[in-house]
Amino acid sequence: MAARKQQMAVIGAGLMGHGIALTLARAGQYVAITDPFPEARASVAGRIRASMGLLGHSEPEIARALKMIEVFETTAGAVRKADVVFEAAPEKMDLKRQIFAEVETHAPVTAILASNTSVMPITEIMRDLKHKNRALGTHWWNPPHLIPLVEVIRTRWTDTAAMDAMVDLLQSADKTPVRVEQDVPGFIGNRLQHALWREAISLVERGICDAESVDTVIKSCFGRRLAVLGPLENADLVGTDLTLDIHNTVLADLESRQGPSPYLQKLVADGKLGMKTGEGFRTWTPEEADKVRTRVATHLRKLEGILDD
Repeated sequence: MAARKQQMAVIGAGLMGHGIALTLARAGQYVAITDPFPEARASVAGRIRASMGLLGHSEPEIARALKMIEVFETTAGAVRKADVVFEAAPEKMDLKRQIFAEVETHAPVTAILASNTSVMPITEIMRDLKHKNRALGTHWWNPPHLIPLVEVIRTRWTDTAAMDAMVDLLQSADKTPVRVEQDVPGFIGNRLQHALWREAISLVERGICDAESVDTVIKSCFGRRLAVLGPLENADLVGTDLTLDIHNTVLADLESRQGPSPYLQKLVADGKLGMKTGEGFRTWTPEEADKVRTRVATHLRKLEGILDD
């Protein structure tokens, strides 16, 4: 789909914001980006250059993308002529509300306003806007320039025209948009992901296996086909009758508590926060952690090439 050139604004130049800006600029869109921290504004071009370099883009391609991006010192300046505004601030409700109050003051009344969040309710973020009909959610997955999916979340006020325009824009940027027609916590992807995580933690907590075994099982069997065979496709492939038989046996024994695992709560209370502290469900040296990050990035780049063929 050919991209119609529009003026994008990205509020937040961190990990998510720079990836969103990069993606839109690669698609030929004009991007105004801002961040409250001067160091983030000063470094965003270099980080975009580095990310595009890792993706294998040539120097002329990188230069063309960077020419489409302008850094602004203020939100007001960044959104003044925006057709679409993407907020990519930290996951703090009050902060996001404050940002959108400022955005609505300075952006054109026709601009579509989108909040990027993993689980926070878009309805709550946008509730104080005067023109709620043009506000929606866009959950870009990390890293946003490598993961195709963007969930587009409708609130009870969102116009269908705004949803359609966002889907068209994302498709023109070679993303894979999926409509979320009800604003539920976690949307689609994180509800599915964390249902899996809940059972994974429970298996370790109950002494059924260790954390490494959980990860090995997922990576060595059904995880290998998930990129090309979704769970409901798989259910149809094996038969809904067999799926029902399996559910009659296994579902009653799956973890079903409503709150977080006490095991997980104790890890956090003990300061075992994962790779950043050297221990979480597993222990990690800095070298091991870097190896995992590199492996993920390499895999995503290779997978993109395979699925595009």
